[in-house]
Amino acid sequence: MVLKNRLKEARAERGLSQTRLAEMVGVSRNTISSIETGQFSPTAKLSLVICIALDKKFEDLFYF
Repeated sequence: MVLKNRLKEARAERGLSQTRLAEMVGVSRNTISSIETGQFSPTAKLSLVICIALDKKFEDLFYF
């Protein structure tokens, strides 16, 4: 099952680049890109860290 997301939209709302968000959550820019395009589903921990960084609820960013 693929975890779909609204990460790109949420990141843009905050005015963050993929690189800046990656720095904030401790992953590579390629990881953020892969999550945004659905090539990679983040772990529960990484999902939570991203939600905190973007000040969003899990259900606002991720869905099945």
